[in-house]
Amino acid sequence: MRTLPYVRCLVFALLTMLMFAHPVTSSAQVAVGITVGFAPPDLPVYEQPICPEEGYIWTPGYWAWDDDDGDYYWVPGTWVLAPEPGFLWTPAYWGWGGSAFVFYPGYWSFGVVGFYGGVNYGYGYFGRGYEGGRWDGDRFFYNRSVNNVNVTIIHNVYEQPVDHRDERRVSYNGGEGGINERPTPQEEAAARGRRLPPAAGQREQEQQARSNPQFRANVNHGKPPVAATSRPGAFTGGGVVPAREGGTIHGGPRNAGPGNAGRNNAPPENNTRRAVHPNDLPPIERPAASNAGNSKQDQKYQKQQEKLYAQQQKDRQKLQQQQEKEHQQLAKQNANDARRQQVEQRHQQQTEQLQQRHSQQQQRMQQRQPQSHSAPPPPPQKEKH
Repeated sequence: MRTLPYVRCLVFALLTMLMFAHPVTSSAQVAVGITVGFAPPDLPVYEQPICPEEGYIWTPGYWAWDDDDGDYYWVPGTWVLAPEPGFLWTPAYWGWGGSAFVFYPGYWSFGVVGFYGGVNYGYGYFGRGYEGGRWDGDRFFYNRSVNNVNVTIIHNVYEQPVDHRDERRVSYNGGEGGINERPTPQEEAAARGRRLPPAAGQREQEQQARSNPQFRANVNHGKPPVAATSRPGAFTGGGVVPAREGGTIHGGPRNAGPGNAGRNNAPPENNTRRAVHPNDLPPIERPAASNAGNSKQDQKYQKQQEKLYAQQQKDRQKLQQQQEKEHQQLAKQNANDARRQQVEQRHQQQTEQLQQRHSQQQQRMQQRQPQSHSAPPPPPQKEKH
């Protein structure tokens, strides 16, 4: 994996030094373990796609970080089916940690929205709480004044105008030019309470965006081709919305150096991100066709490769599901940060062992590859005298 001078990816939840030296949020909140030396781009301007069905809640788009490419990439906003009645979404955000920008992932929490840096994501997320709707028992009611809802399909709606005059599109808290907001006691309580991780559709949304170079800031210049989708993972079709206006870029691998962190505060160069969960690993490469000249041997080897590929995909999915189940158990138990770190360390060890085992399997498979048999070279011609 390529090492970058302005990126540091941590394996633990959040270094204590960052939490106490210059905290941007409550210590009850846990960072995902990614820090970047320059600020993320401003938020693009886009229209909200229409809500597909009742029970779906809007989750705004955000800038994520790809350590392999060394750049921010846009994760489109989308409508997501709530994991359980009563749960609301707290968006992800970036916060200045004293020497770099720290990523705080989004999460689902019961009945209350946590701190998301004061970032104005729009469509109900105007920096504090969520004004786009509310739960009434097991039904979600939508505020039509800030949501795009088809009332011929969804009838549980209401009208409550929201006065939000802050048109800033800054996507980070703290640091130079950042938003100066701190969490309220209620928002801190949300971070300590029962939380659920992003749903499978949200993870799919992020993975699809990460795998497409067009979503990288250095390619789209802050104006992603798909800014929002009506359903998770649906990047084509009628529910896709492009960005109407791009966001300002504050740095990047080609023109920023250490970025807003400053030359003296740039993270060290010898740190690279280590995968904690199978979804953090790079995709398994599909096997290339063998062409050794023996069709039977080539076909046999190809089938063996495909079988190994399918099994390794299955291994990853099984471990990912197992780890997600443990995350849910931690959330139900209201586990503290120390317990969560302990589990994440174990997850990282499991993931690295899986990756090592798969690598060994692939090496053994390559050793079985049929060797091509080329024709022997012609004998040298005798010189004429």
